[in-house]
Parts: sequence; C-alpha cells; structure tokens
Amino acid sequence: MIKIAYSDRFVLDLPEEHKFPMIKYELIKEQLLYEGTITEDNLFDPGLIDEEIVRLTHDATYLQRVKSQALTKHEIRRIGFPMTEKLYKRSLSSSCGTLYAVKNALRYGIGFNTAGGTHHAFKAKGEGFCILNDIAISSNWLLNTNEVQKILVVDLDVHQGNGTASIFENNSKVFTFSMHGADNYPLKKEKSDLDIGLKAYTEDETYLGYLKHHLPRLIESEKPDFIFYQAGVDIIESDALGKLNVSRQGCKQRDEIVLEACYNNGIPVAVSMGGGYSPRVADIVDAHCNTYRSAFQIYD
Repeated sequence: MIKIAYSDRFVLDLPEEHKFPMIKYELIKEQLLYEGTITEDNLFDPGLIDEEIVRLTHDATYLQRVKSQALTKHEIRRIGFPMTEKLYKRSLSSSCGTLYAVKNALRYGIGFNTAGGTHHAFKAKGEGFCILNDIAISSNWLLNTNEVQKILVVDLDVHQGNGTASIFENNSKVFTFSMHGADNYPLKKEKSDLDIGLKAYTEDETYLGYLKHHLPRLIESEKPDFIFYQAGVDIIESDALGKLNVSRQGCKQRDEIVLEACYNNGIPVAVSMGGGYSPRVADIVDAHCNTYRSAFQIYD
C-alpha cells in the first residue's frame, strides 16, 4: 500500500502573488482521485511533528523565534511568506508528512508527502519559501534512532538544495546530490557532496544522461540504505522560473529512473514534491501527478 501524507488543515491566507503556487496541492490530490490512480485509502493527515524531533536539526533559538513570530523584517523577506502562526503549524505539518513518508517507506518501500521538499531552510535561518527543512529533519530522526546508517538525498528540483547541503556538510552519513540550474536561485550555492550545475535550456537527452550516469554510480559507491527524493517539477520547459527545457515526458522519465533504481536495489525512498511554477497550473499538476503514476506502476 502506497501511503500519501496530505493535509488541508492549514490553508494560508496569502497575498495574491503567493496563492498560485500553493493551490497545486489540493489539485494534485483531486486529479489522482479522479483518474483512479489513488483512492481515499491511500491518503492520511500526518498531524504535527514533535518539536523535539525538529530540534535534532534546527537551532532551538531560531525555532522559538519562528514560533513566537519574532523574526526580523529582513528574515521574513528572505523567507518570502508573511509570518503567521498558521504558517508555522503548516511547516510542522509538512515536516510530519515527510517523517511519515519515511516510516511508510521503511514498511512498504516507498512513502509520499504531497508537500515538503523545503530544501532552502538552513539550521538557523529560512529562505526561498522554506522555514523548516523536512528532509533534513527526517534524515536526522533516522540516524538518531539508528534506523539506517547511510542516507542519499537525491534533489532534482531546479534550485540547488542549499539548506540541505549546508546542514549535512560535515556529516558523512548523509550524501547530498543536487542536480540543478547553474544560473538559477540561489545565487550563492552551498557545497553538496555532488553538485551537477546544468546550463540554461538543458534538454531531455542531456538531463537524463547526467542522471543515468551519476545515480547508479552513487548507489554503488555510497551504498545508502535510505533515499530521499526531492521531486520538484520546475525543471520542465513551461516553468516560469526554471530556465531548463526538459519536457513533461522527460520529467516523467526522470521519476522512473529514480524510483526504479530505488525499487531494483531494495532501497526505501521517501518522496517530497518540491517546486513547480508553470503559468498553467494544469501543467504543474500533471507533472507532479506523473511522479505518483510512475510510483504506482513500479511499486503496486
């Protein structure tokens, strides 16, 4: 059974410029239900993550300042969202969704969070619409509980996973692999264990070629016993921010390459959605739904 964390309890009251990217979450769920890829039995509300687990990754003072709405105007601008109590609770819910994706992956081989992928959050600061780093939080929980010994983060969002790279820079138990637009946000890149910076307008053949070359090699050399897959769809050619020319079919092939590698090697994988900013929300939703469609073909 593929289990999917989804919550609509913390819908944000956002300015118009921020509403558009957020509506995709409900639409992804509705599309997957409508076409029969999933049923209601696949869905569950993860609730809120225990702050004690969050503090395994994030600085306690930063966490308290977020919780008490005490960030400076500069810090809030860097995050990009107006700070509210609901936003904090949504971040806790999103992080809990990835934690449950991890637990379900350990049980079933794969687990999904319809949100998450907030890879621009650092230990003591947020940026790029990211407050808490869900992948880092769940990685540290896995290591702290001795569930696994080696983790591979496969971050294929068009933007470098700079927060994740920074958090695990000196941790040999977590290998961070980020394949992203070289000239895209963030302007200042952190150092992942492996960074593949892609030229603007990179197309399917080149993109998939890099992935097919590096992913099997990393699985062989690092021997991870858990994988996190950040499956942002802002790599597609219609994306307003991506600057790449990967087709939707190419993006689906990307998902298949990653998920088949996990399945064939018997490595549990937790999937977070990441970014997507095409002008037509239908393009974003379809690209994200392809990740689920691929998973159900491979795992069910």
